[in-house]
Amino acid sequence: MAANEQQEEEREVLASIFEDDTAFKQISETCYQYKIGEDGHPKSFLFEIVWTSEYPEKAPEINLNAFYNNHVLSPVKESIVDQLKEQCEIMLGDAMVFTIIDWAKENHEQLMAEQPLQVVSPKIVTDTEKTEAPVAKVKEKKEQLSKAQKRKMADRVGVTGERPRGWNWVDPIKHLSQTGRAHEREDAT
Repeated sequence: MAANEQQEEEREVLASIFEDDTAFKQISETCYQYKIGEDGHPKSFLFEIVWTSEYPEKAPEINLNAFYNNHVLSPVKESIVDQLKEQCEIMLGDAMVFTIIDWAKENHEQLMAEQPLQVVSPKIVTDTEKTEAPVAKVKEKKEQLSKAQKRKMADRVGVTGERPRGWNWVDPIKHLSQTGRAHEREDAT
């Protein structure tokens, strides 16, 4: 059987096996991800299996480069990848994605033995802790008005820069007569 036929057959098998498994994700025709452990747990990890064109005669590429694994220490990542690759070498020539995932689930504790439960995150330096010289502030340019715009503004606000008293007052009689007419129109319709 040709490599393409074996890959297509394995693709169908994986789709049926992991149909309801939320930890399994098919990224593309040749790339699969599986998450081991509970979300947010320091000993959980997500690994990716990428088929080469010669797969299953040649071992797939395995990595833990996903953002999800930022909490996993580098030596632990390397150890996991090495152990998963060893398992792939044993199964060359056969469909192996399901078996590799199953092996990783069974050996989860062993794979993450060196991973501490409390991961120390790197210290984030705040702006006040920086020792760099302060940057000079850039002056904001004020909007330039034309003479006509200045005259118009002066007419509205007066010499003092304030609007005249009562500029927003409503003439009660004028207002009542307008609202009364509006009510008359509504009654007519």
